[in-house]
Amino acid sequence: MDLFSPIKIGGYDLKNRIFMAPMTRCRSVQENVPNAMMAEYYAQRASAGLIITEGSQISTLGIGYPCTPGIHTPEQVEGWKQVTRAVHDKGGRIFLQLWHVGRISHSAYHNGELPVSASAVKPAGETYTPEGMKAFETPRALTVDEIAQVVQDYVAGAKNAVGAGFDGVEIHGANGYLIDQFLRDGTNRRDDVYGGSVANRARFLLEIVQGVCDAIGAGRTAVRLSPSGTFNDMSDSDPQKHFAYICKQLNDFDLAYLHIIDALEGDIQHGAKVVELSVLREAYKGVLVTNGGYDLERANDVIQNGGADAVSFGALFLANPDLPERFRKRGELNVPDPATFYTQDEKGYLDYPALT
Repeated sequence: MDLFSPIKIGGYDLKNRIFMAPMTRCRSVQENVPNAMMAEYYAQRASAGLIITEGSQISTLGIGYPCTPGIHTPEQVEGWKQVTRAVHDKGGRIFLQLWHVGRISHSAYHNGELPVSASAVKPAGETYTPEGMKAFETPRALTVDEIAQVVQDYVAGAKNAVGAGFDGVEIHGANGYLIDQFLRDGTNRRDDVYGGSVANRARFLLEIVQGVCDAIGAGRTAVRLSPSGTFNDMSDSDPQKHFAYICKQLNDFDLAYLHIIDALEGDIQHGAKVVELSVLREAYKGVLVTNGGYDLERANDVIQNGGADAVSFGALFLANPDLPERFRKRGELNVPDPATFYTQDEKGYLDYPALT
């Protein structure tokens, strides 16, 4: 068994275990609506076993970056339809990533209203706003009633995604965004049913998972977590205990897959308490997808050794639209251009060449 072996997730038989990781690309320049340029970009990469789209906001309150797509208006749903058609026409499968940035936003995106989070804990650093770089603000803690509404926003986003033709959704619980802000005790200082104990801090995520599974089916539902992540000023006192608990709870849902981001070099440099993939593999009994700087050899090793069932690739897929073919032929890989990761035109987006 290796990257090229087929795999079943939910009700889908995928042609390989080479997944395209979700990557923010900032090409939704008009009202956060997906467009024809995005349809071509994703269709170019349809040879992936599964494409996971860039994060897509479930509500206006979830927005924290410019020109990122949403899944909460009729226009956005229509825009995504051209993407899913293009990918399916090329024989691909595609999940949409459901996203709410929480405190990693700014009042400039929300008519002067503060961003929201689990607790009023300000992240360090600055963020890009429509008015230029600005310091992060201290967010407002969501009320219990508001949390219930956000759960429903995730459910509505999942329904909209299926309506737009997606094969399923991935709930973004990683990288210091809203769900992760509830999971970690570095950002969750609540003293109600959503804070304090490991079980309470996991409650928000598990309510979202339950709601989405009920709405579109567990076989169309996935979750992404970053147990060792420090991005967006994140920390936790005992991530191994917490995320092993979460993985065990997720076993109850029969998800399409669980997507784990390994500890990255930047996390380790920022003092991450590393949670080994093997700990999560032992806790989670379903399809496990891993991500984090993998190359062909390391990816094949983790699959052959049973550490994961599939591997997702970010920058390599960004720069190599035909990544599975290049891997198969051991072809030379295009080098990603970071200067064009978050620009708004076709350069560095549609012009990476395929093998000839």
